Parts: sequence; structure tokens; C-alpha cells
Amino acid sequence: MRSWLVLTIGQLARFVGVSIKTIRVYHDKGLLPEPERDASGYRRYRAAHAIDLIKTRTLAEAGVPLARIRDLRSATDDDFRQAVHRIDTDLSARIRELRATQRRLRRLADGRLPAIPAEVGSHLEHLPRLGFSRRWVALQKDLWLLVFATHPDAAVRVFRETVQIMSDPALRRLHLDYDHAHDLDPHDPRVDDLARRIVDATREQYGSGDLPGYGADSPIPGLVQGAVNAASPAWRRLDTLIREQLSA
Repeated sequence: MRSWLVLTIGQLARFVGVSIKTIRVYHDKGLLPEPERDASGYRRYRAAHAIDLIKTRTLAEAGVPLARIRDLRSATDDDFRQAVHRIDTDLSARIRELRATQRRLRRLADGRLPAIPAEVGSHLEHLPRLGFSRRWVALQKDLWLLVFATHPDAAVRVFRETVQIMSDPALRRLHLDYDHAHDLDPHDPRVDDLARRIVDATREQYGSGDLPGYGADSPIPGLVQGAVNAASPAWRRLDTLIREQLSA
């Protein structure tokens, strides 16, 4: 049945809430079919064009690249639904990230700069009594400040799992030996022995899964290890040996 609703490009733009320039870009990119023109050569849009334009605008606002939107125009209904579901999932993740950013922004606006929680402070105060050096404690403080400032949503979980690890005497011994290896020559046999023991303990506790508190795409391990490696040539070689052996 023929539609009797006829719109000019300006009316269509106002109706959908986009600019005339945007409609012309969508025409040029093949995202919106060109309508028929009247005797005067003006484009005349109908309801179907408005619906196509709303779909295109919605996908574009969700961050879908224009080339992908063009591909979706020829997708089957089932493929289109699946694609929209994936876009929705990605958008939800972006919203969570934006909300986390908003919370950090509001803390900054209120003058509440990132600080180490009390439980972290208590943990750091206890480390010297366990035999850790002042250098190690200072480094740990800086690292936890960095993690809590950059990844506050994951930091508490990672910290508590770290404390649980430290409650195991054998694992705590490895951390102590790591601390005391700071001043060793990078090629000292004790560095190689410590790397082997750390690899054995890691495989025994975690197998091939993710380390505690970290997902496969978490930036925290690299962030922490990069800071540790910069503090000592021996620690840097330890990290290299551990990575090589774990990937072997």
C-alpha cells in the first residue's frame, strides 16, 4: 500500500533529530537509500526512509562504524538480531567504564584523591615484622597506590587475594627471597633457582588459569610488574626467566 506521508529532507532531519548534513553523509556512504525526486528535483522521503534513518542513527550513536552499519543493511533478520545483541553487550561494558570514570571524577571534584585503604596500611605496617625490607614496603605502598588509583573496582579483590597468598608460609618465603634478590647480580645462580621455585609454585597453585584477581585482559599484572622490573636488574631477569619457563 502506498504511503501518503511525504517529507522534505529538512522535515525528515527535524523529525528524526539529525542534521541535513548527516542525512547526506548517510546517502554518500550507502547507509540510507536515495528517495525518489519530485518534478522539481527535490528528494521526497516517506515513512520507510525515516525508519531506516532511525536505525542508522541509533547504531551510529552506539559506536558502530559506518562500514559495519552498511553491512548490516543486507544482513538477514537473525544475523541482524545477533549483531545488535553483541553491540548491546559492548555498549553495556562501555557504560560500566564510563560510570567508573564518573565516580573517580566526582571523588576528584570533592577533593577525595585516591588513598590507600586502612586494611592496606595495616598490611604494609606488618611486612617489616615478617622480614621484608623497607625498600620492599615502600615499593608495595607505591604499587598499591597506583592500583587503587587506576583500577579501584578490582583493587580490593586483588589486595585481599594477595594477603591470602602471604598467609601461606611457603609462598611468603618466595616473596621474601624475591625481596632479598634485589641486590644480586642478574646472573647469580640464586636468581635462576628462585625463578624455578616461583614457576613450580605458580603451576602447582594455578595450573594454566589466570593469576588471582586478574582476568585474561586485565592490565594490572603488567602495570605492577613493569614497576617492579624498573627497580632492579635482578628482578627484571627474574621476570624474564619466569615468563620463559611458564610459557615453555
